[in-house]
Amino acid sequence: MPPALHVTPLAARRFLRRAHGLDAPHTSLAAALAHHGYIQIDPLNVCGRMHDHILRHRVSGYREGDLMRHLHGGGAPLPAAARTAFEHHVPETQVLVAFSLEAWPHLLSAMRRRTTMQSAWSGRLTPRERDFVPTLLAELTARGPLSSDDLHDGRRGRNVWGAATLAKSTLQKLFFHGRLLIARRDQQRRLYDLPERVLPAATLAAPEPSATDTARWLALLKLRQRRLVTLKRDELRLAGDFVQPVVIDGIDCPLLHCLREDAPLFSAIENQKSKIEIPAAPLLLAPLDPLIYDRRLTRALWDFDYIWEAYTPPAKRNRGHYALPILAGTEIVGDVDPKADRERSKLRVVSRRVRRGYRSTGAVAALASFLGMSA
Repeated sequence: MPPALHVTPLAARRFLRRAHGLDAPHTSLAAALAHHGYIQIDPLNVCGRMHDHILRHRVSGYREGDLMRHLHGGGAPLPAAARTAFEHHVPETQVLVAFSLEAWPHLLSAMRRRTTMQSAWSGRLTPRERDFVPTLLAELTARGPLSSDDLHDGRRGRNVWGAATLAKSTLQKLFFHGRLLIARRDQQRRLYDLPERVLPAATLAAPEPSATDTARWLALLKLRQRRLVTLKRDELRLAGDFVQPVVIDGIDCPLLHCLREDAPLFSAIENQKSKIEIPAAPLLLAPLDPLIYDRRLTRALWDFDYIWEAYTPPAKRNRGHYALPILAGTEIVGDVDPKADRERSKLRVVSRRVRRGYRSTGAVAALASFLGMSA
């Protein structure tokens, strides 16, 4: 492994902007997925959905809903042979993301483990759910993509994130186990189908990697997603040939690592240090944007302590229900809590906190335009 690079906080912030595609957006969604490893999906729509917030700054010409169209097509579902990406969970987590096809074989071992876990949401099937599986699969085989509403059997299952029908809990578990996949969505309602009708045959036939290869893939996935991270000892052992250690001088932060292929960005930044430009237009970041996902690093490097508060009780919120951090050049200068009024086609600002000398008006107007609204 090469010796650690010592860089300034300013160089690290500029590196992250560039490595995350914020200075030069990708020309296609496929390129963005390949670069970032995955894009996190969240159904909550207060002022646009999480994945759309992440991608609108990273893909040229991105429109609201483009990720779902890329995954599932427009009206009718994409045929399996035409698919290039799919929805599933990051292994060992409940985080739903969009993956490119190369991820599929690396998910298989985690899917198998879930079939024996104790979890009402994603673990092994209950006796009632197991008895219902043949009926459910027969319906899917005969009718094509179905939602839990299409399979409602009048009986209630266990409470899983609220009251769940037997059909809903069974579908959800079979999805976690890889026996069903999301074929398309009706708004945010999931319609499931058999894997062979969702993914290309070559993807399903790909050999399962060894446990070591999948662990290495996961370590590299973490680096691709965040670009500058702390690696655990086992991750470093597996991915050491692909990484560059980085020390950010003057901040309280453990040793970091970037992909070795990203390391030349630091040299490019150093060569341009005499003409560091601040982009004119501030950006509203997604609450779970990969740039700020690591709260400890965000606090140390950007001097910004941020928690997404959408699921925090209102009385305990500090910033707001869906507060979006404001990135202005190489500074995070505050946050705006917007709310979309779809009936009036207007984006309202519930609250804002912006550092003196900076303005959020242009960033709010850009978000409103993206959503097809006025600010």
